[in-house]
Amino acid sequence: MLKEFKEFAMKGNVVDMAVGIIIGAAFGTIVKSLVDDVIMPPIGLLLGNVDFTDLFLVIKQGSAAGPYATLAQAKAVAAVTLNYGQFINVVVSFLIVSFAVFFLVKVVNGFRKAAEPKTKDCPYCLSPIPIKAVRCGHCTSELPQN
Repeated sequence: MLKEFKEFAMKGNVVDMAVGIIIGAAFGTIVKSLVDDVIMPPIGLLLGNVDFTDLFLVIKQGSAAGPYATLAQAKAVAAVTLNYGQFINVVVSFLIVSFAVFFLVKVVNGFRKAAEPKTKDCPYCLSPIPIKAVRCGHCTSELPQN
């Protein structure tokens, strides 16, 4: 059983998937920083100095009565809050990651199309002929249809 697990774990797809997960986690951290530190501050400034991380609704007061200026203050007194500002940040992060993945898949698919062969070898004379050819232009043999 241990031998089978080792064979499974060392297959190319499993290793590639592990590398993808690790890079994805690192990419997620970069995107979170991009959203929290670069994109949302100017948007908050345009909307009147709003810090999206501190947008919340108090559902239940904490040990000390509100109002609370920041989410950290509300959490410090164990107030129950609905943190819609953080949700907005997560949605923006998701949109950025989705766009980046879409772009990456589009680029990879472009490479795949470019890598598709445009010729094949004639099975009779072994000369290169177009993929869609039904007859060899060199030996004039009729080609088998696949």
